[in-house]
Amino acid sequence: MLSRFDRLRRSAAACVLAICVQVGQAQGGEAASPWDGDARSAMRLIAGSSEAPIAAGIEIRIQPGWHTYWRYPGDAGVPPRFDFAGSRNLESATVQWPVPRRIEEQGLTVIGYTSDVIFPLVVVPQHRGEPVTVRLKLEYAVCEKLCVPAEATAELVLAVAPSPYDETLAQAQSRVPRKRALGEGGTLAIRALRRDETHRRAIVDVAVPHQTDVELFAEGPTAAWALPIPVRSGAPAAGVQRFVFDLDGAPPGASYAGTPVTLTAAAGGEAIEVTAPLE
Repeated sequence: MLSRFDRLRRSAAACVLAICVQVGQAQGGEAASPWDGDARSAMRLIAGSSEAPIAAGIEIRIQPGWHTYWRYPGDAGVPPRFDFAGSRNLESATVQWPVPRRIEEQGLTVIGYTSDVIFPLVVVPQHRGEPVTVRLKLEYAVCEKLCVPAEATAELVLAVAPSPYDETLAQAQSRVPRKRALGEGGTLAIRALRRDETHRRAIVDVAVPHQTDVELFAEGPTAAWALPIPVRSGAPAAGVQRFVFDLDGAPPGASYAGTPVTLTAAAGGEAIEVTAPLE
């Protein structure tokens, strides 16, 4: 049976532990805004320790069975819209997009994310060395069998301070496709982009390790272009997989000739982004 002294000592220890937990949560909270959302999805801002430029992230939490969209949603859907109006000491905020995946939705193929995702955010202050207050209004959509519009807001002061989210942001950054040139070598590369006028389609040759599955997405120069999602064509050759997409989805009066097309390829945990004219 515990003595009164032992009970007091355990009670004091418990209080110290509780205080430590609260302090730790407060310190972690300084690097993240509160979640804003509902049972389907929620959003918050998180901050990293980097200051040149400032590293941060937009984290969207998605319940199992739901998905949200990439910057180009594919056959249907709407991309997220990021509004930083009202931020303080903010010169620019560049949202980076982790590589998405194809999603089957009511007989259509869309492009997006089926689990929690962090969009790395590169923040440039107007006055270096002073804190930046990021205010974000996010408009997006989440879908299961039906699609639901969502809106969330967050505010976070970015100051030079240690952050518990550095590794999380580094992992998110590793999912952002690296920019490459057409024909540039590498384990994953886009070798060719050309028009096939006979069949009114574009042909894309992607170099990948043998028997590695590849995802390929194509975007036009502006949001007014609605390019079809590339599909595989023929059996893979040694180290090369061919994709095609119809020359469809151009805005009225626009021509595919010489139009810059952005191709995003992902395979084996690697992702690249290539922008080149369609000759």
